[in-house]
Amino acid sequence: MAVIIDGNKIAQEIRQAVSKEALVLKEKTGVVPGLAVILVGEDPASKVYIARKAMACAEAGFLSREYRLPADTGETKLLNIIKELNADKLIHGILVQLPLPKHIHPDKIIAAIDPRKDVDGFHPYNMGKLVAGNPLYIPCTPRGIMELISRTGIELTGKEAVVVGRSNIVGKPIALLLLTQNATVTICHSRTKNLSTVTGRADVLIAAVGKARMIKADMVKKGAIVIDVGVNRLENGKLTGDVAFDEVAVKASYITPVPGGVGPMTIVMLMKNTLEASRNAL
Repeated sequence: MAVIIDGNKIAQEIRQAVSKEALVLKEKTGVVPGLAVILVGEDPASKVYIARKAMACAEAGFLSREYRLPADTGETKLLNIIKELNADKLIHGILVQLPLPKHIHPDKIIAAIDPRKDVDGFHPYNMGKLVAGNPLYIPCTPRGIMELISRTGIELTGKEAVVVGRSNIVGKPIALLLLTQNATVTICHSRTKNLSTVTGRADVLIAAVGKARMIKADMVKKGAIVIDVGVNRLENGKLTGDVAFDEVAVKASYITPVPGGVGPMTIVMLMKNTLEASRNAL
């Protein structure tokens, strides 16, 4: 039976450290890390994330601002808010919650954020820095995954890692981060042939496709480390990941649960990125 990687516990340890560091920063410099979060529309999952981020800011002693805009908000208005926040010295991190309504182009919005305040790590400048191997801010979910792996004591050098999913938010960044730790990386996607053959080779398997229980036991190598990034809501209201947890846990050596695995790490990495942004602004 796999060892369950407790994301809640690890996130709490990091959150406490971030809170202490933020307090020291305030005492030494008078600077309070400031995060602005913008939500456009009424996406239920996004509203939950925004509430959790506000709570995390309060616990860490951060300055927190929320901008909740109606779904019909124009692109120009959103760009103007970002422009004002770029110039605001009290705000060190700007996060625009995705997805955005269809009439707003996310690439245009992300590119408008000052890269020094792009604590999500999605700006083309920051993505380019990540590719080059010297990132300014690492996207929060991939950074959280790497932290989970590191704190579990797993050595990545020489291991074969397979990432299922090629998004700019998780798939591509985590592949780059795994490469920096000397893993041999394969990215799979919807057009990958013989997917189970590829995933079955993985010493480290990261599932990030957003399809409930897609990864079955017969797709997983015995003793593999399985990181489940997916969050899917079933008809009964329960959350499940991209991995069929019960059957895969019997075969894996380590596995993250859903909920309580990668999710808590995403928010605490946002706090860590914001703390670093406030230091960079000194």
